Amino acid sequence: MEPTIGEHLAQIRRRSTLTQEQLAERAGVSVETIRKLEQGERQGARTATLNKLARALGVSTSALFGNAARAVTDREPDARPLSLVGVRRALTPVVGLDGSPLDLDLGDQPPTLAGVRRTVAGANVSYHANDYAVTLATLPGMLGEARALVHAAPGDDQPAAHAIASQAHQLAGRLLIQLRQVDLAHVALTGALDHARLSGDQVVGASAAAPMCWLLIRQGRFAEAERLAVTTADRVEPRMSTASAAELAAWGFLLIKGAGAAVRDARDDDAAELLELAAAGAQRLGDRPNPNADVAGNDFSTEAVRLMQVECAVIAGQPDRALDLSEGVTRSPQVTPSSRQRHRLDVAWSHVQTGRYADATDVLVDLRTAAPAWLRQQQYARDIVQSITERRRRAMSAELADLTSLVGCTT
Repeated sequence: MEPTIGEHLAQIRRRSTLTQEQLAERAGVSVETIRKLEQGERQGARTATLNKLARALGVSTSALFGNAARAVTDREPDARPLSLVGVRRALTPVVGLDGSPLDLDLGDQPPTLAGVRRTVAGANVSYHANDYAVTLATLPGMLGEARALVHAAPGDDQPAAHAIASQAHQLAGRLLIQLRQVDLAHVALTGALDHARLSGDQVVGASAAAPMCWLLIRQGRFAEAERLAVTTADRVEPRMSTASAAELAAWGFLLIKGAGAAVRDARDDDAAELLELAAAGAQRLGDRPNPNADVAGNDFSTEAVRLMQVECAVIAGQPDRALDLSEGVTRSPQVTPSSRQRHRLDVAWSHVQTGRYADATDVLVDLRTAAPAWLRQQQYARDIVQSITERRRRAMSAELADLTSLVGCTT
């Protein structure tokens, strides 16, 4: 069984020859916190606490996480059940009759809005950098902080606390979708929607609905995904003349999700209509930055609309049109790496469908160099590599062999 964070902490502390008391003084945390972590009485700790301990020990915070999360994101045999225990506990806490979690841990000091917001933002940085191992290891502590914040926040701060908790659950859901843990992702995103409702913030609610649409699409529930996207977009639809950047982005992002669901449900005209509306919103948004992009994964922009147009062409069986549309893609700072990487897979697939296997391989090699952790999680990438290997007429190149090994497809 993989060592826990507490066991890694104890090993590193002993190697540094520090006592628990010395480490506590150097890190500015209580001895009790260190003792509980090392003895396994506490399943996780706040990211801020782990950062303090890591700095005091002269190691990176990820060193305290060990290899369990790395094993899961690398899809190593038998790694998944062990490494997701902490995430499962954090998403499904045991509660009493009054609704309070039985294992609520406020730590040395109650969490603050600013502190938990920084934790969520930091986890999103890891996620968008394709460092799924660190993000996964961060989830239990981040979700615990968010839960404690909601419990401890005074009445006036409750809406903001629920908004942050929704963002934490959104990130958990997005990562779990990437790791193909659909049941846990559904739990996380249901929690995100619940917290969004309690926040009273429609932008947060729209942001929470978007990854749920993505999950429903992954499950083949296309009509439900489109209905959720469209009804939520109708509810939050802004006035174009006065809408803030956050409102426009939340609304437009849902239209893109709805289009993705509609085209998969063989309703190309409905998808095109939704994308026309989205394009109008993106033009109105212009170059204004979306303040919720980092924590909501919302990369709505003119480029995001074009990427979905390419995706729709691929799904509609029009690879030549997809390649033509891809030529018109202009890079936007709002678009996340994962969206752009997903688009590159659409380009690779279109090359395969038009017999340009070398071009498709070049695209995949670029992705392998830029985002190997992301690429190995993509069933789409395995399908593309499988198609290339089945259709090739020459012996397999070293590059194709490496890709086959990375994504885990048969030859």
